[in-house]
Amino acid sequence: MIRFLQPWWLLAVLPVFALAAFYVWRQLHRRAYAMRFTNVDLLRTVAPKGLGWRRHVPATAFLLCLLVLATALARPAVDTKEPLERATVMLAIDVSLSMQADDVSPNRLEAAQEAAKQFVSELPESYNLGLVSFAKAANVLVPPGKDRDAVTSAIDGLALAEATATGEAVFTCLEAIRSVPADGAAGIPPARIVLLSDGFRTSGRAVEEAAAAAQAANVPVSTIAFGTDIGQVDIGGQLQRVPVDRMALAELAETTEGYFYEAASVSELKQVYQDMGSSIGFRTEPREVTQWYAGVALLLALCAGAFSLLWSSRML
Repeated sequence: MIRFLQPWWLLAVLPVFALAAFYVWRQLHRRAYAMRFTNVDLLRTVAPKGLGWRRHVPATAFLLCLLVLATALARPAVDTKEPLERATVMLAIDVSLSMQADDVSPNRLEAAQEAAKQFVSELPESYNLGLVSFAKAANVLVPPGKDRDAVTSAIDGLALAEATATGEAVFTCLEAIRSVPADGAAGIPPARIVLLSDGFRTSGRAVEEAAAAAQAANVPVSTIAFGTDIGQVDIGGQLQRVPVDRMALAELAETTEGYFYEAASVSELKQVYQDMGSSIGFRTEPREVTQWYAGVALLLALCAGAFSLLWSSRML
């Protein structure tokens, strides 16, 4: 089915129809003039012999050429079904104030940012990738999609805030995963959550509740712990100890059948998605075929010129 991306350009066919109407009128007028011409012998000497209907062929081909070119201005397109991978990975990064502790060089947040960007660079391009940041609340910074540059840029722009809502981060990731378009496929896409944090929840729903929701949705949560037992930060002029909560992060990963890491290498992080599977949907995309119209118009113009030269020794 042909459709037009800029249909208002179809108005360009009106001058072509006007020219065709003028050509028809001119031929009828010419016939009427011939009927009034009294010197028949002279008329036979100046009028081409044996052309008949053929003298209209070049003009018809030329008019069709103009019609096709005018139609091409509207950018004709055909709908095609493009396969689309729905498998999704959500990154969730802790931006609570405890992540500024420098017990991990240069500090916990920067170490998490570097690990996240390495993960992004290794993730297959066919997978959807989204980003969630969380402190007192969790926010989707980049919805699931194929735009890796947007995710990397958002990672670089992370800013610290108060509190830690680890459970909310998982729930927000699950909502983002459910938002991935079905595109003709059944159910939610195969998905993984990778959560980078120092662990201690101080706000929002419990981690256990979030783990149960992820388990019910069959979405493993892999966790990466950043920090040591001696970490501390200056909050409001007072030094506060912020030891990493390995146990909470490990239990979240274990409950959801994900992986728990403390210092994960890039090769280890590949475990997160290597068995994720695939879900292929189909998205209808318009494919422009203007070049086909230009080719047909060129062919018609060549025919018009060739027939005119062949039968009247003139170029139209």
